[in-house]
Amino acid sequence: MKAVVFHGIGDIRLDTVPDPTIEQPTDAIVRITSSAICGTDLHMIRGTMPGMAPGTILGHEAVGIVEEVGRNARNLARGDRVLVPSTISCGFCSYCRAGYTAQCDTANPNGPLAGTAFYGGPKTTGPFNGLQAQYARTPLAHASLIRLPDSVDDDRAILLSDIFPTGYFGAQLAEVQLGDTVAVFGAGPVGQFAIASAKLMGAGRVIAVDRIASRLEMARQQGAEVINFDEDDPVQAILELTGGIGVDRVIDAVGVDAVRAEKGAAAQSQKDAQGQFDEERKEIVPQQNPHDGNWQPGSGPSQVLRWAVKAVAKAGTVSIIGVYPEGDRFFPIGEAMNRNLSIKMGNCNHRSITPKLVELVRNDSFDPIGVLTQREPIMNAIDAYKAFDARESGWVKVKLEP
Repeated sequence: MKAVVFHGIGDIRLDTVPDPTIEQPTDAIVRITSSAICGTDLHMIRGTMPGMAPGTILGHEAVGIVEEVGRNARNLARGDRVLVPSTISCGFCSYCRAGYTAQCDTANPNGPLAGTAFYGGPKTTGPFNGLQAQYARTPLAHASLIRLPDSVDDDRAILLSDIFPTGYFGAQLAEVQLGDTVAVFGAGPVGQFAIASAKLMGAGRVIAVDRIASRLEMARQQGAEVINFDEDDPVQAILELTGGIGVDRVIDAVGVDAVRAEKGAAAQSQKDAQGQFDEERKEIVPQQNPHDGNWQPGSGPSQVLRWAVKAVAKAGTVSIIGVYPEGDRFFPIGEAMNRNLSIKMGNCNHRSITPKLVELVRNDSFDPIGVLTQREPIMNAIDAYKAFDARESGWVKVKLEP
């Protein structure tokens, strides 16, 4: 089968690899009908999330058809159309039963203290081969996969595999309540769904902060008030818009992309951290290796976290769903403490949250389709990565069709 495979920092390829097989009695083999490219995938390629094993198939979002089931995947059958949530969970440990499926004690082969198990990630997450492929082995399929109603098509379903639930989780962590004013930093795919989710939870106002015009326009179309941080100081703008009080809730939907070194501005740090596409090699090549001593993610908190702590009202809540590597050590804790802020963060509990969102889409209470901007065959995956990495105008969410 064809799959997008990680070979090293800055080196991904569309390879022919062996088809997956059943390895455990709770496995299922899924023929992928839709996958997607996520900003988290770029972190793997750039090396900002270290520990990727060469040969790992990338991707953690998929919709597909069950082709084969293990004998203990008793709720599934060949031909079932399913959503593959990004994180993997067993359904029987105490964390899964309490709804913290991202912290399943069983799914991660590195042990119960290793944290979230997900597809296409570094060794600390499994590793598990990812979903940017024609077929995938889905472990613990009985407790992880979600059967889809026919009325929810692939274009909408693929948005339910990760980014809609993660945006919803961000608003949930922020404890958004009726009438709240919410700031969302980052108007990428997850940020767009954080905006939508805050509104679903009753937010009175949502303020979106980004620098990409097309993403800000998408946020504006959702009814958000927008701030371009290249044009305005976002903290000052938020204070002006809120009568000097600040917002009730902040959602950080950016993460490591906003890390800055002490010597550089936020925009320069973002440029340094991101890889750029080499036209001759057709590969994403990092401008600076984050492990070579020149790029220092630990030299200070991300610019977004600095802004968040200053822009939220006293006794407000900061929700962090943007991805940060384990090596990051800094947070403006003194300022947060002195303002009685609540800080909540984590990986999305997909299996707990997603069924509710599937139903919202099925019954036409919410239509997520506006966030999907590109559809590409998997044979064009490398070029699609190029455009997505460059944040080309209009490129917000990319669906891959195997």
